[in-house]
Amino acid sequence: EVQLVESGGGLVQAGGSLRLSCAASGFTFDDYAIGWFRQAPGKEREGVSCIRSSDGKSDGSTAYIDSVKGRFTISSDNAKNTVYLQMNSLKPEDTAVYYCATGSRCTWDPLLRTIVVVPRSWGQGTQVTVSS
Repeated sequence: EVQLVESGGGLVQAGGSLRLSCAASGFTFDDYAIGWFRQAPGKEREGVSCIRSSDGKSDGSTAYIDSVKGRFTISSDNAKNTVYLQMNSLKPEDTAVYYCATGSRCTWDPLLRTIVVVPRSWGQGTQVTVSS
C-alpha cells in the first residue's frame, strides 16, 4: 500500500521559509514521479511542482508553476524515500494546505502553464500559513 506523509508546514511571516517533506513508502523508490499540490480555501487544488526519478536516481526532471519559480525548489533523497519542497520568500498567497502525490509523470504543459502529474495516491496534507 502506497503511503505518503507530509510534514513541515506551519505559520511563517511573509518573506520567510519553510521546508516541506513527503515521506513515501509502499513502492519502490527508484522509479517515480511525485508532485506537490496545494489548495487554498475556496480555490481548486493546483499543482505546484513535481520531480521525476528513474533507475534509483533523480534524472533532473522537475517542473514548477510560474508563481513559485525562483522561490521554491523540489528535491529528493532516494536513500530516505523522501521528497522535499524548499519554499523561500513566502507570500501570503502561498497560504494553503500542501499535499504530495505520486503520479505517472512529471512534465510541464506550456499551453496551460501547469505541471502534469496525473496523481494516483495522496498524502493527508500539511497546512502552510503565511502572514503579511
